[in-house]
Amino acid sequence: MDFTYTEEQKMIKKEARRFLEKACPNVEWYLDMDKDEKGFTPELWKGMAELDWMGIMIPEKYGGIGGSFLDLVVLLEEMGYAAVPGPFFSTVVLGGLTVLEAGTDAQKDDLLPKIAEGKCLLTMALTEPGTTCYDPSFIETTAKADGDNYIINGVKLFVPDANVSDVIIAAARTSGVAGDKDGITLFLVDGGTPGIKTTILKTTAGDKLCEVIFDAVKVPKDKILGSLNGAGAVIERVLQYAAVGKCAEMLGGSHKVMKITVAYAKERVQFGKPIGVYQAVQHHCANQKMAIEGSIYITYKAAWLLTNGFPAARIVSSAKSWVSEAYKKVAAIGHQIFGGTGYIVEHPMPIYSRRAKAAEYAYGNANYHRQLIASELGL
Repeated sequence: MDFTYTEEQKMIKKEARRFLEKACPNVEWYLDMDKDEKGFTPELWKGMAELDWMGIMIPEKYGGIGGSFLDLVVLLEEMGYAAVPGPFFSTVVLGGLTVLEAGTDAQKDDLLPKIAEGKCLLTMALTEPGTTCYDPSFIETTAKADGDNYIINGVKLFVPDANVSDVIIAAARTSGVAGDKDGITLFLVDGGTPGIKTTILKTTAGDKLCEVIFDAVKVPKDKILGSLNGAGAVIERVLQYAAVGKCAEMLGGSHKVMKITVAYAKERVQFGKPIGVYQAVQHHCANQKMAIEGSIYITYKAAWLLTNGFPAARIVSSAKSWVSEAYKKVAAIGHQIFGGTGYIVEHPMPIYSRRAKAAEYAYGNANYHRQLIASELGL
């Protein structure tokens, strides 16, 4: 198992670092994005589209560049390093990969070129008020057949970027009752369909998570994504991609926190010496490095397994559990070394520590994934 970057991945990493240093310039810019209802700028989105980032995993016949999931992970790590806001993750991972996994030829022909060009924003509406679990068997939102359509009723919570999405991939129950493993279907719902009400929620990290209410939303039968009643396996696969993709973002954020922490330890003078010469501070920074080294290995191992089609559920859960806690640890150490300076709004540390907390819960927190691992072990 070789985790050495390919030449293409080296180029992706280098170009992403160069572009994002200019596109996401300072803390004031991030604070403006937090306040902005969209959460990103058209210039940022256009720039990413011109670099073909939205099409990184989309086959060339659909206008993408035909890269692998490992290529996407390299890019997501750089995006985490820069704390990039906006709907890239929801569009490319939750949307694009789901269409690739389950879409018909007609659906792929329609959506994938638009995604690759940055002209279509997507998201997935999965979790609901009754549970914080990502297990689709708990879905209570219903979709009832009505002639050539389905009528969707229900409430979804924590739907990323639903406020700007052109298409919402909605998971709804078409048979059975809550708790049944089968009976879940995915629908491609136009974001402007009558009966959809979207409310942006106030969040820790300033990301645009939404409550989405489906009130008698009519969706044609040809908008079913994948098989009727058989979306469980697709959702499980996409959530594995999402969990590892979020690990990559957290890994990038950890690298940035350690970089600014070590730089501060070398520059900050106390009692006539840089604080980095004191053993306690040195050990704190060493702990950051050790947490990050573990995150690198487990994230890229999980990504390699997914890319090459191997069973990966246990390693994916191990990665999400480990990296979630490692990122929080790295951020906490950063705050300890910066002291009060690291808590002011104009400092970059709050951006990363808030993101660490939010990312912990995205696609299952450490305890959720520990339970999945225990189930894999037969416990």
